[in-house]
Amino acid sequence: MPLAPSPEATRVRPVLSRLADIDRHISARMAQRPAMAALYEFLRFGLKQAWACLFGGIMVALLIATRYAYPDNAGLYRYDFLFLAALAVQAILLASRLETMDEAKVILLYHLTGTAMEIFKTAVGSWIYPEPAIFRIGGVPLFTGFMYSCIGSYICRAWRLFDFRFVSHPPLWMLTLLSGAIYINFFAHHYVPDVRLGLFAVSAVLFMRAQIHFRIWRRNRSMPLLLGFVLVAFFIWLSENIGTFTRTWVYPNQLQSWSLVSLGKLGSWFLLLIVSYTMVAIVNKPRRLPGKPTSTSLRPNQGAGT
Repeated sequence: MPLAPSPEATRVRPVLSRLADIDRHISARMAQRPAMAALYEFLRFGLKQAWACLFGGIMVALLIATRYAYPDNAGLYRYDFLFLAALAVQAILLASRLETMDEAKVILLYHLTGTAMEIFKTAVGSWIYPEPAIFRIGGVPLFTGFMYSCIGSYICRAWRLFDFRFVSHPPLWMLTLLSGAIYINFFAHHYVPDVRLGLFAVSAVLFMRAQIHFRIWRRNRSMPLLLGFVLVAFFIWLSENIGTFTRTWVYPNQLQSWSLVSLGKLGSWFLLLIVSYTMVAIVNKPRRLPGKPTSTSLRPNQGAGT
């Protein structure tokens, strides 16, 4: 099937080896006709994206299902069910080797940083969780950290499935400093001037030349890395609208009736995405496209991770 992983990924996930065999068989047949080949690559792209979104898709499905089908008289609060369900899904992914321990560590780190921000943001009234829960810290149900983990999980899985390579990738130390400043600003802007416009500018400068190369099927495709961030942030924003529509969490202006989440939140997700991306990049060590520099500060024969 088109969602089969790269050979490198298959070696650490034997459960997917059969899918790789099926993929090779279908690929050989589709490659014989140009029109079918184009359609197959499009389908393959969609299925790979769906596979990368596995954890996030499950969580969004749970938000919708528990909003409309969770019994009112259940002995377990809805938020607590979501927390236990997220734990179970994560355990299954690890046990089936569909997720590596290195990926799980990144996801856990982002889970913790996201939960810390949630505790602060709910305390200052940025948004609220209107339902009761036992598994919570302050006003934050513990399942919320998994909503941030979905982002880290997607990046980890997409990185592996699409075999990311880079041209003119910013040095990791610069990304680490930028991510630290982004994270601090999410807290500090409640007390001092908001510097997110400056953070947008720095992000644009760092990633201006960066290109991401990815393999869907037989050829490498490429796009500006900044554009990739914007697109992913947009889909996160759409998912947040599902979260508020199901009243899993709500903003102050949504207490009486639902309304679309402000487009300003798209910028917030863009910045948070950079934080998540940096964590994954530190673990995965961005690889250069052969013959091209990985980082703007490296010579062509000094690509990171080579």
